[in-house]
Amino acid sequence: MEAAARVIARRGVRGLRVEELAAEAGVSTALIYYHFKDRAGILRRTLEFINDRAAGYTTDRAPDAPALGPRQELEQALLLELQDDAEVRENSTAWGELRASAIFEPDLREDLARATLIWVQEIAELLGRMRPLATAAGLTVAAERLTGLVEGLSMRWLSGVLPLEHARALVRDAVDAELARLERR
Repeated sequence: MEAAARVIARRGVRGLRVEELAAEAGVSTALIYYHFKDRAGILRRTLEFINDRAAGYTTDRAPDAPALGPRQELEQALLLELQDDAEVRENSTAWGELRASAIFEPDLREDLARATLIWVQEIAELLGRMRPLATAAGLTVAAERLTGLVEGLSMRWLSGVLPLEHARALVRDAVDAELARLERR
């Protein structure tokens, strides 16, 4: 799965060749097809892998680390998607490629929608800890805006259009704005 994420990040979904994936993973193409059946299976499992890996670097904390407050936890969940780390760059690039390819690959849309929904729900739950009187619909919409912003800023940062620290500052400002909006409702 790491090899698939690397190849997709480097070549894009349209440039994904099973032969290159097999070489990157150090296995035969027959073994790739045995485990994943077809290209759609490779893409589906790579999406799951990318989501699992992102969950690891956005939620895992050292056992002796001090507890975070709800605001810190929310910011960490969003800002750790924007860090200058090779694994995060690869993950974010591959996610962007998979998301963009869903336009042309309908088989991928359902899995992508499910993964996005889970992320939105996680962020809505964190927002709800700070604004417990907000409606579920309000929390969901705020989470959709925040996750959509992070995705867009990630692509701008990865393409060199936006400095990383500016992207992170924009996320912090957006968290302030969403919390204020939820407070007014």
